Amino acid sequence: MGVQPTDTKKKGPKVLYDYQARDIDKIFSRLEEFNENYNLLYQLPTGGGKTVIFSEIVRRYIETKKKKVMVLTHRIELCAQTSNMLSEFSVKNKIINSNVKKLEDQHEYMCFVAMVETLNNRLNDDKLEIDDVGMVIIDEAHYNSFRKLFKFFNKCFILGVTATPLSSNMKLPMKDNYRELIVGDTIPSLIGKNFLAKPVTYTYDVGLGSLKIGMNGDYTVKSSEELYTNALMQDKLLKAYEERSKGKKTLIFNNGINTSVQVYDTFYRAGYPIRHLDNTNSRQERSDILAWFKNTPDAILTSVSILTTGFDEPTVESIILNRATKSLTLYFQMIGRGSRILPNKSEFAIIDMGNNIARFGLWSGDIDWQAIFRSPDFYYDNLVSDEEIERNFKYVMPAEIRKEFANSTVIDFDIEEAYANTKKYGLRSKSVLEDSIAQHAQMCVENSEDVFDARILSKLLDQDIEYRVRRYSYCISKSTKNYRDWLQEDYGKKLRSKINQLFMDNNNENESV
Repeated sequence: MGVQPTDTKKKGPKVLYDYQARDIDKIFSRLEEFNENYNLLYQLPTGGGKTVIFSEIVRRYIETKKKKVMVLTHRIELCAQTSNMLSEFSVKNKIINSNVKKLEDQHEYMCFVAMVETLNNRLNDDKLEIDDVGMVIIDEAHYNSFRKLFKFFNKCFILGVTATPLSSNMKLPMKDNYRELIVGDTIPSLIGKNFLAKPVTYTYDVGLGSLKIGMNGDYTVKSSEELYTNALMQDKLLKAYEERSKGKKTLIFNNGINTSVQVYDTFYRAGYPIRHLDNTNSRQERSDILAWFKNTPDAILTSVSILTTGFDEPTVESIILNRATKSLTLYFQMIGRGSRILPNKSEFAIIDMGNNIARFGLWSGDIDWQAIFRSPDFYYDNLVSDEEIERNFKYVMPAEIRKEFANSTVIDFDIEEAYANTKKYGLRSKSVLEDSIAQHAQMCVENSEDVFDARILSKLLDQDIEYRVRRYSYCISKSTKNYRDWLQEDYGKKLRSKINQLFMDNNNENESV
């Protein structure tokens, strides 16, 4: 059974933890030194309580400086959440939404919460004027939409808050807009202090050679959908869930609506409780789906980006990254949805179906945010490439498949060594695959009663075949997807033919005896 939703309803008064109080003091020391016209960036992992921290900063700033504060968010849902948190800190505030055209009652408030686009439109149209603002706080500061508002608050102390101080646009580094970065507690430290759940990580190698990079620097939706909607990937996802997350409340992140719908169909047909959510759902539909997810212990929710920010459901026990991303920020946001800790939840599962952990490192690993803030280009240039990641893949036959080949003592085949021998002894390079096919055929024959069983058994070798073909293509320096696909198809045909031949040879031997 999953974590019960009733655990999240127990709320008490807000208490500042030691690391939160320490970071607030650091920020206020900068406020004392640079009272205005200073842009400061603050980093704290998802789940560390960024909203709690800046709500206390607002309360203390208004109390000591007697000036107004503007809090900016990039989504309407975050406006309401932020406003509620400020109220818990006894900060009377007003949300500036699309219905607010003027602020005739602004003298009644010392704090305002606004979505960036709404405020930008009002200020540009000269329809809104807020007096005596001394501080601006920007939530999720890595989004670049906030930059357009800086000109309106050029005399203020600006505090940007983010879990990942890396701009969403690599051409607009955050160091150009913020003078300094203060780094809060790390993920390993917060896990050690029992503020975040401990991750248990599982990775599944995925060939990403077909993916293309778009204008935003990340993989395109179109190429991602082509890869992740195919039957092999859907089956791989379902098996990964059944191996590692079955019965756990699970979030599945995808890159594309079609992929998410396909995931829904795959899991629904398999009999699992699942819903699909994307940005085309109405507000009521979204509310109903999230209520169902909250109150169903073993629920599965498949979605497209929409739950990466502004969504907090502590009972999530498993995160599946059914996509690849080049965005470090998105990587941390997706995994962070499962990191909330509860009395009966001390750990959560991460299932990576996009080589993201090989690209960025473990979510709970050490990361030098100061270096990334100062030199984002160096960070991007040194990300591990997909080709390099794939070259380091090593196929390990799953235990349930290995049982089907119990009569075979040798199931591995070293493609690189076999290729090196062709060079050493002047053999044809194609003999590598011929020898590999012969071994696979022998495995199928010695674990089957007849040719029909053997051919059925050969289908279990698809992933091993894909791996061997990929290794071979690297050896001969021809690793295009089309060529590999052709090699893999040809391998399958020759394997079936070799199985037929071996059974014929065995029958002939038996007859001669």
